[in-house]
Amino acid sequence: MRIAVLGTGMMGGPMARRLCEAGHAVHVWNRSRPKAEPLAAHGATVHDSARGAVAGVELVVSMLENGPVTASVLFDADAGAAAAMAPGTLFVDMASIRPAEAREHAGRLQVLGVAQVDAPVSGGTGGAEAGTLAVMAGGEAADVARAQAALATLGHWTHVGPSGSGQLAKLANQMIVGITIGAVAEALLLCERGGADPAKVREAISGGFAGSRILQVHGERMITRDFAPRARMTVQLKDLRNALATAEAIGLQVPVTAFFESLYADAIDHGFADHDHAGLFAELARRNGIE
Repeated sequence: MRIAVLGTGMMGGPMARRLCEAGHAVHVWNRSRPKAEPLAAHGATVHDSARGAVAGVELVVSMLENGPVTASVLFDADAGAAAAMAPGTLFVDMASIRPAEAREHAGRLQVLGVAQVDAPVSGGTGGAEAGTLAVMAGGEAADVARAQAALATLGHWTHVGPSGSGQLAKLANQMIVGITIGAVAEALLLCERGGADPAKVREAISGGFAGSRILQVHGERMITRDFAPRARMTVQLKDLRNALATAEAIGLQVPVTAFFESLYADAIDHGFADHDHAGLFAELARRNGIE
């Protein structure tokens, strides 16, 4: 299949590579071309414009930074990619944007004869490289089935509802991830300050009700002080703010999410913007005078 990938950063790059390895004819574009150029060695065609990348393809994957950037790339008067998509093209937005933005984009694309599936992912760069992402898809059943068939190499797909539902599921995922990171960080700091071995505590509680993927992966990063970015602190904050905006729009109070939004914002203000989101540990350690 002829597939375009718009956005080839930490997630989009390995996803595009897997599509190349699966035998698809992959066309790639990134706002910073050097991030896309290494994909040429895997068989991808690198384009100077998003319009050029999507011309003549059957399916477009978007892994752009946020909703406004996605809207700009799609619909800007001078360089909007949507106008270059042939009727019948399927646009699969796999980035994390607001549900309302996903529904708006779907409506505008429908006028052009282009179908949309919002299909954000969870699993980080490791999941993107291994093809084990959890894909949460919203849209018409036939469109989701078409996307899943073409993009099965990226991970496990679940159709969670109509347009915008995939983004709702991703917000739920990010609420749970962001909040649980905070719980694990505080617990490990408690043990460290109190005199227990955090690594052994993590081992001890992993088999109980506190056991989780966050405890295993992010807990290890906290113990070893490895905060190299896999999912950046700034992305976690963006997702929590999208969750807050969505909750406000539907009249739902989410005080726990609001509190953690302030914690991640403080961490970024204190110099941890380029840390992995497990780096919330660094902000909580700073508050307690722990190096």
